Amino acid sequence: MAYCKVRQAEIYYEDLGEGKPILMIHGYSPDHRLMSGCMEPIFTKREGWRRIYIDLPGMGLTKEYNEISSSDEMLDAVLEFIQAVIPNQEYVIAGESYGGYIARGIIEKHQEQILGAAFICPLIIPLPENRTVEIHKIMRTDEKFIENLSKGELEDFRNNNIVLDEYTWLRYNKEILSGCKIGDEKFLNKVKNKYGFSFKIDQSDFIKPSVFLLGRQDSSVGYKDALDIANKYPRGTFAVLDMAGHNLQIEQPQLFSTLLNEWLDRIEEFQN
Repeated sequence: MAYCKVRQAEIYYEDLGEGKPILMIHGYSPDHRLMSGCMEPIFTKREGWRRIYIDLPGMGLTKEYNEISSSDEMLDAVLEFIQAVIPNQEYVIAGESYGGYIARGIIEKHQEQILGAAFICPLIIPLPENRTVEIHKIMRTDEKFIENLSKGELEDFRNNNIVLDEYTWLRYNKEILSGCKIGDEKFLNKVKNKYGFSFKIDQSDFIKPSVFLLGRQDSSVGYKDALDIANKYPRGTFAVLDMAGHNLQIEQPQLFSTLLNEWLDRIEEFQN
């Protein structure tokens, strides 16, 4: 648990383990707990990885960020963080939703230092009206369990998940809602006015091992837009998972773990 001062923010981060750095970038509104919740179980059986979980500006415990007003400046803050915490080192990135968009910005700027990339339900197209998304559809409900939730809890749960059971609720509440509740809504709305980068990304092929985990029932960012950039990731696994919405890492935990472990195996093999 520490802070890193960059030009336009003081970024909170958690730094765990030793070895090759892997930078974890959460989505828009939650905080680092989204990534640590799904990624840390993978590293209980893997050594040699230094996991760095950040809170993006306006989210979690990061502070002094009010001068930031665009995704360009969000990206700049993350790039400065990387240079401060892992200067001139090779590293791996993993991003969820908006974190996946930031990750593609990092690849555009610093591709030569990046050994691999994982994208979990990544935001591909910033403007919602331009995305190809699925209609929100609940796939499974534990009727007995949801009776225990308050009206407000149930409404939020139904709107943001496709599997409604105790396991999903407990993780969603702990890993996602907890961060959303402390996000700076006014700031986040401001940045949404300049949500897309001012420069083009995906301009060259990313030839290191990558993985895209996409929810077949994702009504937030969909899965089809990610498939449109598959040719830019020649070493990429593109997996579209049924029974998975925008919280794929919680709704399909076994497949998530298997595919992430296989990606890490490929990175280790690529390095050797």
